[in-house]
Amino acid sequence: MNATSAPFSIPPGTRVLVTGATGFTGSLLVRKLVGAGLKVAAIARSTSRTDHLADLDICWHRGEVFDPQTISEATCGAEYIFHVAAAFREAKYPDEYYHRVHVESTRRLAQAALKNPSFRRFVHVSTMGVHGHIENPPADEESPFNPGDIYQITKAEADKWLREFAVSSRLPFTIIRPAAIFGPGDKRLLKLFKMVTWPVFPILGKGKCLYHLIHVEDLTNIIITAATHPAAQGQVFIAGNKEPIPLEDIVRIIGPVFGRIPKIARLPAEPFFLMADLCESICKPFGLEPPLYRRRVAFYTKDRAFNTTKLQRLLDYHYLFDNEAGLKNTAEWYLNKGWIRRIGR
Repeated sequence: MNATSAPFSIPPGTRVLVTGATGFTGSLLVRKLVGAGLKVAAIARSTSRTDHLADLDICWHRGEVFDPQTISEATCGAEYIFHVAAAFREAKYPDEYYHRVHVESTRRLAQAALKNPSFRRFVHVSTMGVHGHIENPPADEESPFNPGDIYQITKAEADKWLREFAVSSRLPFTIIRPAAIFGPGDKRLLKLFKMVTWPVFPILGKGKCLYHLIHVEDLTNIIITAATHPAAQGQVFIAGNKEPIPLEDIVRIIGPVFGRIPKIARLPAEPFFLMADLCESICKPFGLEPPLYRRRVAFYTKDRAFNTTKLQRLLDYHYLFDNEAGLKNTAEWYLNKGWIRRIGR
């Protein structure tokens, strides 16, 4: 399997709906779905850019992902729904908006799916963040929920609601909880890659700072597999690589690509948490993005490690990228696109 292929058993011409299609993961997903000859519909906000997908035959439904009329039109005739949409952590969004995007949209999409007699599966993309901080890693799909912010709280609520609703309504479903998504085009971990070009790379606290990654090529293939594999019906899967990786190893792998292996500096975390709380308290009332926030500080202090053997055992999934190959692939893409410059050039 090459890096753009995916395991398919959905017949060409099948109608599918994708939410979050303009985002990082959703964009690659719809490319694979359209490439397989499926009739793809997608929901996008009126302000969302779609020019990067202009070459694809997609039926766009403009509106909020939780809007009843938009959902009614977009779900008509859909045999599969891929619910990827998410409201990412931005100070301009009130808490209620997260609830509407994550919980309300899930409820309405799932209820609308049942109106289609030929509906086959609802693939809901949640997040490993519903498990929050892992006290004794690795966690697995049965580990308790411990969400730490409004994004994780509302994602957890949607995840739980869907599982309960599916039992009572007999809705065919699969839930995917991705680990940290990365790959060419990603902007969320771009800051981390840029920091590797610094002379000194700071790590807060004294822990291993384990991080669990999943390359976007693998994640989209897992999502598609979850829609069609018989063993995925009614299941929850943590979509992460076979093993977590310490932050120091990430730096060691990326560094040579950029011509720099920075010195690791261990710093106490407490002052940074205090500064983050202060930044958030000042910026949030004005709708401004804080330059430092608690979740970003936590990234450098907590261990996130999962047991992903269920994915391999039930779906027999074979990864395209392990941690090292995926990190190098992404770093090289950043260099080729000029997003990061090699040291000395």
